[in-house]
Amino acid sequence: MKTKSIRVKIGRVVFDNASPAAFIGGLCAMESEATLRRVGRALKAECSRQGVGFVLKCSADKANRTSVDAFRGPGFKIGLQILARVARSLNVPCLTDVHEPAQAALAARYVDVLQIPAFLCRQTEMLLACGRTGKPINIKKAQSASPWDMAHAVRKIESTGNRQILLTERGTTFGYGNLVVDMRGLAVMRELGYPVIFDATHAVQSPGSLGSATGGDRRFAWPLARAATAVGIAGVFFETHPRPDRALSDGPNSLALKDVPEFLRQIRRIDSAAKAFRRQKERP
Repeated sequence: MKTKSIRVKIGRVVFDNASPAAFIGGLCAMESEATLRRVGRALKAECSRQGVGFVLKCSADKANRTSVDAFRGPGFKIGLQILARVARSLNVPCLTDVHEPAQAALAARYVDVLQIPAFLCRQTEMLLACGRTGKPINIKKAQSASPWDMAHAVRKIESTGNRQILLTERGTTFGYGNLVVDMRGLAVMRELGYPVIFDATHAVQSPGSLGSATGGDRRFAWPLARAATAVGIAGVFFETHPRPDRALSDGPNSLALKDVPEFLRQIRRIDSAAKAFRRQKERP
């Protein structure tokens, strides 16, 4: 097992388990260019004010919906073009998820980070196709996977020569319609040597609890994010919306945009204390 963390740099944003936490945030699905621009502008401004790194995220095509009738967005290529246009105008790096190996090369033309969805983190061809692009890869741990299972996903990406890997915890299936987060898993994945991210909003999902859609409870994103940050991680992932209850995807677990400044402040304070403590413990 590796012990020293590899540093992954995305534009000017650094992800490193020993460095100040950075943030990946944005809309769940590509609702419209105007909404993404509003969210991206607000997040960039707040992250700049607080002096933290920021990567804009949005699903160009929300392929993994509960129902066939659920909103997915404008289509993969159009969604990529919109995301890239907004990110360039804001001068921030951006991330989106891919759902098929054939999408990797196309997505790499538009975004800075490719994300492997949790359900697909064991799919070898997906991992290899994304790894071969040379882009940073964010691998979300499957809801059914153990933290040590991620070593296999890491090795698949490494086999392409790509070492720009982020590992994201987003909760583990517990019974039906619920997820739990085992904070030990963050420490286990950290030992793999790559930056660890905590997905604060997907971790509070209740999959399928609304019948044809996924529910959740955004209140619990706050304590879970605080706890994860105290472990000592590289960053926090979250989704936000100006009106979460009207969002077209994952509204119940998305943070209200107006609450993001305080969310970031709390995470920053805990992150600073946790890493100061670790540095003190590691001194000879």
